[in-house]
Amino acid sequence: MEHRVGAIPFDIRNEQIALLFVTSQRRGRWILPKGLIQSGESHKQCCKREAFEEAGVSGEFFRDYPITVGVGKATGKSVQYIAVTYYPLLVNQQAKKWPEDKNRQRHWALLENAMRLTDREDMRQVICQFENIKRWVIERAKRKKVQQTTQQKQEQ
Repeated sequence: MEHRVGAIPFDIRNEQIALLFVTSQRRGRWILPKGLIQSGESHKQCCKREAFEEAGVSGEFFRDYPITVGVGKATGKSVQYIAVTYYPLLVNQQAKKWPEDKNRQRHWALLENAMRLTDREDMRQVICQFENIKRWVIERAKRKKVQQTTQQKQEQ
């Protein structure tokens, strides 16, 4: 079975979380960025690369909260399942132009509305598991934002 790595790009405001989805290249479905690990690449490097290539975002990688699901990929007349490990990625920059901007659209959705974007069971599993860890993700994201603000003030 192939293994891929993906990102769950997100941001927080107060106690709300928004997730960033991109369209798939073939069918235009709302998905999360993912791809094959390149030779010598870590999960962190792959996650960050895929998030930038497919969604034009960069940010803080949360390695402590991996979510692995089986994702179905149509191959002709059958469906091949691949394991994808997604990592939360707290977005701190969103580019206007990115490598796949001509092939993909992106869309921010509040976590509570994210299930409405997809009918894919694999994406629903990722969203559900992310909801289950959101308390810890919010806590960590708040700490990261405080650190970023403190660092920016020190650089000024």
